[in-house]
Amino acid sequence: MAEAAARRWAAALVLLVLLTGTVELISGGGGSGGRRLLAGLRAGSTAAASGTRRWLRDSSWPATAAAAAAASRGDDGDGDEASSAAMTVPGAVDDPEEVVSQVHMSIRNSTARRKLGYLSCGTGNPIDDCWRCDPDWHKNRQRLADCGIGFGRNAIGGRDGKIYVVTDPSDDDAVNPKKGTLRYAVIRDEPLWIVFKRDMVITLKQELIMNSFKTIDGRGANVHIANGACITIQYVTNVIIHGLHIHDCRPTGNAMVRSSPSHYGWRTMADGDAVSIFGASHIWVDHCSLSNCADGLIDAIMGSTAITVSNNYFTHHNEVMLLGHSDSYVKDKAMQVTIAFNHFGEGLIQRMPRCRHGYFHVVNNDYTHWEMYAIGGSAEPTINSQGNRYLAPTNPFAKEVTKRVETAQTIWKGWNWRSEGDLLLNGAFFTPSGAGASASYSRASSLGAKSSSMKLLPEHRGLQPFLFSPLLPLSLSLFLQLLTMVIYDPLQEDSPFPQPPPAPNCEHCQWQQARSVAD
Repeated sequence: MAEAAARRWAAALVLLVLLTGTVELISGGGGSGGRRLLAGLRAGSTAAASGTRRWLRDSSWPATAAAAAAASRGDDGDGDEASSAAMTVPGAVDDPEEVVSQVHMSIRNSTARRKLGYLSCGTGNPIDDCWRCDPDWHKNRQRLADCGIGFGRNAIGGRDGKIYVVTDPSDDDAVNPKKGTLRYAVIRDEPLWIVFKRDMVITLKQELIMNSFKTIDGRGANVHIANGACITIQYVTNVIIHGLHIHDCRPTGNAMVRSSPSHYGWRTMADGDAVSIFGASHIWVDHCSLSNCADGLIDAIMGSTAITVSNNYFTHHNEVMLLGHSDSYVKDKAMQVTIAFNHFGEGLIQRMPRCRHGYFHVVNNDYTHWEMYAIGGSAEPTINSQGNRYLAPTNPFAKEVTKRVETAQTIWKGWNWRSEGDLLLNGAFFTPSGAGASASYSRASSLGAKSSSMKLLPEHRGLQPFLFSPLLPLSLSLFLQLLTMVIYDPLQEDSPFPQPPPAPNCEHCQWQQARSVAD
């Protein structure tokens, strides 16, 4: 009995120490040990999130492979023209609603991790939670490629290549760029993950024409591409642009520009877009600030698809984002774009985005400024708006979020435009259209996007859920169970826990018990 009592008192003392450490950790202390504990918990959560994302990313491949096989057979499936077009464009998926459901699953998983409270670094933003929770993210930068969501989720950029460090901000020769420059890196044939040695402003003399499998990663430095030409992603695949300030882009051209180690050619005048995506696929633009360019901030045309635009800050611009070349260019029926967690801020006028033909998932964005309209389109695009905040301007004639461009109502009333869970403020209104009870919309609405009224609005980072933990009762239950297990000695007669059977009296039993523990 004395030994049992001693064990109970020792266990109680351990519990007291644990409680003290927990209180100190919650209050912001915890010392180095507490910080290591929290970092370990965060790293474990990050690893689990990464595994979930890999499963989500891989789960889309069977559908994509089936679509490609059907395209090679010339099979039109159910006869739907848009689906047929998607099958024939590399990167497009046959069922975009499946990708929408994956986005919602990522958001739900990230929100659930955030609800763990002080033991989680979660923000509710699945992209940020994927890599920011790791305090040593800078030691494995390429892991960012596993953090994408939406239609551009499979963009791996330079994940499988070497790290290239930009040391020279100059751009003196667009045909024979110097080693150490950004241009030298982006035209290489091999995959590269491009980072920057220090803060720098890069003024490009001509378009920065990117090759496939490249990542431009501005994390850890303050990098501006400004006051000259900007980025062109043309007929390539797997490009990630992250953490850049792109602004004051100007038209350039009528010059020779190198696009690969083995090719350079004559370039006519460029429009002056910040990021021009032309016939490209698997593109991800994330955590950039974009403003004040001659034409668009992000334009995707000529059959581009599998694109995600996320966590960006758009300001001071007229025609923000064009998605689709022209009403007559039917190959853009396969265009599929996710626009998520962006902030459309001050000084914006229109096209956030302006869409043609394809499928566009606009989810968890913060629209605080527009002068004409926020979301527009023509040529029967599908627009799925979920969980956004739309704050209308004071102009009484510009309250409508949506605009059907140069199209009669008798035509656009059949287009599939929907709003679910959006927060409409200051008189803002979204004009839906199409068959609201169609199979497509029924499946989308079953995903249950959270209302944006239940989200926080941190600066420049889209919408995030409030910190509320319905798991608190479960946590208390587990804590009380642990307390009971500590106070009661499971080996004494009055213990509420089942007694283990007595060990047989044999010479080798101790060895067997030790072996079972080791195994």
